[in-house]
Amino acid sequence: MTVGRATMRLMPISDAMFLVAETRETPMHVGGVNLYTLPDKVDETEWLDEMLALLRQSEGLRRPFSEVLKLTPLGQYGPIRLVPDRDIDMHYHVRAAALPKPGRYREMFELASRLHGTLLDRTRPLWEITLISGLPNRQIATYFKIHHAFMDGASSMHFTNAMLSNDKTYKPTASPMSVEVYEAYKRKFPTAKKAPTPSITDLKAIGAFLKEQWGNSVGVSKALNQYAAAMFGMGGGDLTTPWAGLPRTSFNRNITGARRFVAQSWSLERVRAMGKAYDGTINDAVLAMCSGAMRKYLQSLNELPDKPLKAMAPVSIRAKDDIDSGNSVAAVTANLATHIDDPAERMRTIQASMNAAKAQLREMTAQQIQIYTAITQMPQMLTALTRTADKFPAYSVTISNVPGPREQLYWNGARLDGMYPASIPVDGMAMNITQVSNNKNIDFGITACRRSVPHVQRLIDYLEDALVELEEAAGIKGKA
Repeated sequence: MTVGRATMRLMPISDAMFLVAETRETPMHVGGVNLYTLPDKVDETEWLDEMLALLRQSEGLRRPFSEVLKLTPLGQYGPIRLVPDRDIDMHYHVRAAALPKPGRYREMFELASRLHGTLLDRTRPLWEITLISGLPNRQIATYFKIHHAFMDGASSMHFTNAMLSNDKTYKPTASPMSVEVYEAYKRKFPTAKKAPTPSITDLKAIGAFLKEQWGNSVGVSKALNQYAAAMFGMGGGDLTTPWAGLPRTSFNRNITGARRFVAQSWSLERVRAMGKAYDGTINDAVLAMCSGAMRKYLQSLNELPDKPLKAMAPVSIRAKDDIDSGNSVAAVTANLATHIDDPAERMRTIQASMNAAKAQLREMTAQQIQIYTAITQMPQMLTALTRTADKFPAYSVTISNVPGPREQLYWNGARLDGMYPASIPVDGMAMNITQVSNNKNIDFGITACRRSVPHVQRLIDYLEDALVELEEAAGIKGKA
């Protein structure tokens, strides 16, 4: 067996932190469910067998799908090397599952919930894919997961886009995990940059690097001053920060390892129109939908606080020509204004907090943003490692928006109907809401701790209620 790019490399510290933060209660993998409709006159069994064989090809795999962790005596707290797995068992990584009849979406998402709650085996490459059959109306699904140390939302979207085609007649001949497929995809980006591979020299230079960046980084100093002023109520305008004034709710408990995953799609044009009615972005509209839904959820528990919930909103700082980087994100804080009854006023408050956060980021380079994020998020990392996040919660929820494909895509002729992202709840933030724009839809995936967030499926109905409420307040009529 040959393995693509069969060299040893060092994992960047920013990626390795996801390994350090992982516990049985907080698996640090991302992924999701893709839903497809098979083409007419295609035998389902033959199609499934063909795709399983394709996915189980072991020749020419690209990294990170071909790599396994190699630790020093310091374990995950020391330098982590990635080496080719010469004996990769593709039948372990690529699995088939048939839903029990009647094979409804409920059973599909219940299966995904259980799969998403199990840790990836660190003695193997840190990814799995399950091909799910048994759905009605000639639909099939895939559940995919990969460790966050290797991919963020943007890089996982590149992987998915490389796997699919806008040509319904295209028949793939190589695994989507292969070097061949990925290099063909990268040729669509002629100026694509290759992610730098860190070395031991880089590790020795980190202190000097940070000192140099700190000394020359007026943007970081200014941002931290604004951050401190906002946190301690000494200014900062509409800028919202973690911790300060955060109300305690059931979302802020320490979590168990069991997950509940639910999902739904909305018309992208409908959500965009609602945001535009408030002179806002799609991201503003999504945050307002989530705010209204969480408000209704807490009201149903008689738990709505008189202070606003806050969301950690990851923001990609990846350059458009950066295809290879595993993680390239910052984090801003959104005031969800859940204490405000009027939906229009709630939306304006959310917009003000996001505009303040984006204005702050615009004054820094991507490198400076990474330093700023590392400094401001360090206390949260410490509470995660000590399992004290329930006592000192930073946020109420994570809400992430990932740009997806803008056209109809197919996998070996099967039409892509939905891309439902599954992400990471953590101690102190027992729920994660992630959305992906997908052709004419925006697909929501909600991942929560089963114990801390009971009846999370209600949020699907509450999201629709919140959207209708915002439309009515803006004087527009949405189309479901």
